[in-house]
Amino acid sequence: MRTLLVAALVATTPLPALNPQALHAAISDLDHPAATSAQLRVSGDAGRWYGTAGTADLRRPVRPGDRFRIGSVTKVFVATVTLQLAHERRIDLGQTVQHYLPGVLPPSLEPITVEQLLNHTSGIPNEVEMPDLSTPEKVLDHRYDRWAPGERARHIPDTPAKFAPGTRQEYRGINYVLAAMLVEEVTGHDYGREVEKRILRPLHLTDTYVPGRNETALRGAHVHGYLDVPGRGLVDVSDINTSRSYGEGDMVSTTGDLTAFTKALFSGQLLPKALLDRMFTLPDVSMPDGRPAAYGAGLQTFTINGVTVWGKTGEQYGYNAGLFSTRDQQRRIAYSFTPTARDEAQQQMTLRIANAVTSAG
Repeated sequence: MRTLLVAALVATTPLPALNPQALHAAISDLDHPAATSAQLRVSGDAGRWYGTAGTADLRRPVRPGDRFRIGSVTKVFVATVTLQLAHERRIDLGQTVQHYLPGVLPPSLEPITVEQLLNHTSGIPNEVEMPDLSTPEKVLDHRYDRWAPGERARHIPDTPAKFAPGTRQEYRGINYVLAAMLVEEVTGHDYGREVEKRILRPLHLTDTYVPGRNETALRGAHVHGYLDVPGRGLVDVSDINTSRSYGEGDMVSTTGDLTAFTKALFSGQLLPKALLDRMFTLPDVSMPDGRPAAYGAGLQTFTINGVTVWGKTGEQYGYNAGLFSTRDQQRRIAYSFTPTARDEAQQQMTLRIANAVTSAG
């Protein structure tokens, strides 16, 4: 698989000054999408700003230390640990998943490398016979289901891959379920223990954690997430078992901790340059809709208003979050909001935030 390094050079073009009014406007419209709260933290050499809108639990304002579910931002932590293990020569990124996890993948699948998991070029077919979570009522029916990592993998059908590994890119959560399982196989520890030992404790990220597989309640002060359920109104879904999203979307954090993590990661504190560059390397393939690849090993990228940022978005029921930064860290962004429906309307908030943090004042 050919690759294209897209961010080897540090940008030197100054970013526009922050516009506090535009930043506040971006998060204060809680009708588009319908949401109960939002918060945004902007930092970096080109300016700082923090603001909130709405309430944490329908009563009190959001506070900077309030935790929230970060969804797929979890993948950045898992990718970082996997790359650290590669640096220690405990994982070979070019070795196959089948080598490290024999019998986990169906025999019909071609060999898939560890790096193909991390950059979503594995071609693993869609899981089958999964619980139907298409409505708020069905989410509530399954909110306390407990999943073991191997159980999720058993829903991968014994059919040919969607495409030959390494030839296309399709974002799939199962890639990171398998990556977390691989971390556990190599280290003998839960992936959460490795995240804590390698990232959280060294960086003093005391408000970030990986929930236990039986854990449902958020620890400490937190922003509550809600779903708008027909006939019942807003139902608090903060208390939920996220083990189905093990390794790909189950972590909890704050905007402050996400900012500190981004700063350390992009500054090279967690990975040597050669492996950090893998996160900023896009495979030279297309996505299913024909667009160029947008995901490196753990990070995604987009350009808006001429500004290119790298990071990750994330969702859980009742929550939406993200961390992004320019490669040179002139501008780092961490945000969270609590939409009451899990649909495409959530993009309205993320697009407003993206525009506000990259536009001229």
